[in-house]
Formats: sequence, structure tokens, C-alpha cells
Amino acid sequence: MTHVVTENCIKCKHTDCVKVCPVDCFYEGPNFLAINPDECIDCGVCIPECPIDAIVVDNDKTVPNLQFWIDLNGELASKWPNITKQKPPLPDAAEWKNKPNKIDLLER
Repeated sequence: MTHVVTENCIKCKHTDCVKVCPVDCFYEGPNFLAINPDECIDCGVCIPECPIDAIVVDNDKTVPNLQFWIDLNGELASKWPNITKQKPPLPDAAEWKNKPNKIDLLER
């Protein structure tokens, strides 16, 4: 099992999760974070740290299109640089919190 970053992270990119990850499995894109599923140890410490509830377990039946997010995290983590230190969220993160249908805004 692994954890998955979902749509709510787009245009927010809080990195509170990064500071607690014991295996540094987060990868950073321009406006989204991804979890490398091959590195995640399923410890779950990142979930409560995310202030926008963008991280879920990969078997969470309440998340629409979960397989899409699982695949996307793996794909992007293989392309993006690893992030191991907390950074400020994007400047307009509060404005984008919980807004739906942000997938088209994802910068790859």
C-alpha cells in the first residue's frame, strides 16, 4: 500500500507533509507534489500534516478516480526532483483550497 496526493494539492502545494516523511518519498512539480509509490512505506504520518486533506491511502473508496491519481503520482515522481525540506505554499494557495476540477491546471 502507498499514499497518494490528489487534486486538492494542485495550485496549493503545501509541504507540511514533506517535513515529516521518514523516507523522503515526495517529489515536487511547479504546482503539485507527488508521492513515489515505490518509496512510500505506508506510515501515514503525512496525512494529518496536510492542511488541505490532499493525501489519501491508495485504497480509499471515497476518492473519485483514485486509480488515475495513483498512476499520476507514480508518473510524476519518476520525472520530478525529490523534495526533502518544507517550503512555503504557493502564494495563492488559500484561494485554491478545496476548489474542484483543478486537474487542467496541473503543471507537468
